[in-house]
Amino acid sequence: MIEVTNLVKDYGNHHAVKGISFTVGEGQIVGLLGPNGAGKSTTMNIMTGYISSTSGTVKIGGYDILEQPLQAKKRIGYLPEIPPLYEEMTVEEYLDFVCSLKGIRKKKDRKENIDEVSEAVKISDVKGRLIRNLSKGYKQRVGLAQALIGNPPLLILDEPTVGLDPNQIIEIRALIKKLGEKHTIILSSHILSEVNAICDYVLIIDQGKLVAEDTPEHLSEHFADKNRILLSVKGEREQIEEALEASEYIASYEVTGEYDGVLDVTAETEGTEDIRDALFFEFADKKLPIVKMEMETLSLEEVFLKLTGREGEEEES
Repeated sequence: MIEVTNLVKDYGNHHAVKGISFTVGEGQIVGLLGPNGAGKSTTMNIMTGYISSTSGTVKIGGYDILEQPLQAKKRIGYLPEIPPLYEEMTVEEYLDFVCSLKGIRKKKDRKENIDEVSEAVKISDVKGRLIRNLSKGYKQRVGLAQALIGNPPLLILDEPTVGLDPNQIIEIRALIKKLGEKHTIILSSHILSEVNAICDYVLIIDQGKLVAEDTPEHLSEHFADKNRILLSVKGEREQIEEALEASEYIASYEVTGEYDGVLDVTAETEGTEDIRDALFFEFADKKLPIVKMEMETLSLEEVFLKLTGREGEEEES
């Protein structure tokens, strides 16, 4: 669906995007992450054809966004961070206007499009209301509706839940997840838990470069300390510590908690191999039941901080 190759964008001496390349397959929901000033918004603006790149190419469904802009843009529905709404219009008037912008000429086709997207984003009951009188959550839904007009296969959503209250955030997340059943989605967000909940693939950009890409689960596993294991062992603390010190698999350990006769331990192992089976039998021989044992993983937030590790500056526009 998307093919980005060696994308570069310079603003004078400022290099906003530095040779980014990635592909997105049909039906994926992909999170685009990065600190402020990393190049996220610039990359999204180039992908939608809003601005041109200094060099490199973007293809949408096989069409070059610069050389074949009409064919490429027909395949894109775009929701910028601030939805492009005309607040003096009613919802229905606005969506009819968007239909005209997208080349939907016949009155019957317009009505079908408006009815379909209104039902999809659950705004059918407010179609006759002025946009300026709607809540922030409903305005965001109208923004999503305009992106869906014409049924584009690709949706690009820039901070779709910014400024919403917790209930509205939950509703919009569920809506995006549902839209992902029929559309490929690129989602930019500063809320990493949101990306983790919605997206099945993640791209992390820092200082204009793509620094990591994978599923959230694989990123967590890859950047975790491979030789660290978390244990919960039942028994007397003195016996457990003796067993830990005597173990041929454990180099060092730290007790992180104690409750109801169970000791929580974070242990550094001697090697990088998975030693959980051997450790289980070693403690079983000493009549010390291991009630919980897992290799350490990192949250998406921890992976993000590990890769970027700095406070970003505002991105130049």
